[in-house]
Amino acid sequence: MSTYAIGDIQGCYDDLQRLLELINFNSDDILWFAGDLVNRGQKSLEVLRFVKSLQEHAVVVMGNHDLHLLAIAYGDSKLKRKDTLASILAAPDCEELLQWLRNRPFMHYDSDLELVLVHAGLPPCWNLAQAIQYANEVETAVQGEQYQQFFINMYGDKPNRWSEKLQGWDRLRFISNCFTRLRYCDANGKLDLKKKDSPTFASNIGQQPWFIWPNNRNAQIIFGHWAALGYYANHNVYAIDSGCVWGGSLTALRIEDKKIFSLPCSRTCNPNDWL
Repeated sequence: MSTYAIGDIQGCYDDLQRLLELINFNSDDILWFAGDLVNRGQKSLEVLRFVKSLQEHAVVVMGNHDLHLLAIAYGDSKLKRKDTLASILAAPDCEELLQWLRNRPFMHYDSDLELVLVHAGLPPCWNLAQAIQYANEVETAVQGEQYQQFFINMYGDKPNRWSEKLQGWDRLRFISNCFTRLRYCDANGKLDLKKKDSPTFASNIGQQPWFIWPNNRNAQIIFGHWAALGYYANHNVYAIDSGCVWGGSLTALRIEDKKIFSLPCSRTCNPNDWL
């Protein structure tokens, strides 16, 4: 049995199946999905149905595109021009799929492996215990009876700095933004949610990738979300979104030996669309 972490699929069902053939996926293996199962690719419905069918053989954390789908279904958000979510919303099993997706965690922690799986990142001011607690807070909101109110209030870039004094929607919005949207922040954890380009790592001043700042988490972190960064392994993290839907590649990381499996995506797209 092997465990594989797979980067953002975003509706690229055919490429996911080719990647599973490449790794010789079998019924004993476990797949960790780093969020963003859906959107921008043409087969989001097929991806959702397939990953849901894996049952206990799939670990899925929530991504920002997954939240966007839920906000369209349960909040007051509308489909955007580049969205490819209509097939899900029109499917006969739509509600079943959405309820399954709504119950995915924002963070997965394997204490035996000392590995964290998130979609985007963690601010440097959170230790591991805090991250687990805050993930539970936002999961309770998304999975609870008031979930529709969460999807109405989740959008926005503020507040952009953490404080334990944050309450209500401001608190939940900050937590959700870290787990599903974070790329850059400063040393004090002030978020910059607009900046998406590939980092230069030129200096440790100003806004830098969240994972380069000192922290005391004592765990390795696997994440996706950052197509312009591509595969990256350093600073105790593994970035595995290699831009499949944008014409890049789809990547799987075998947890046991950290071996990388990657194949070119069948979709052709301008890499500038990553930004």
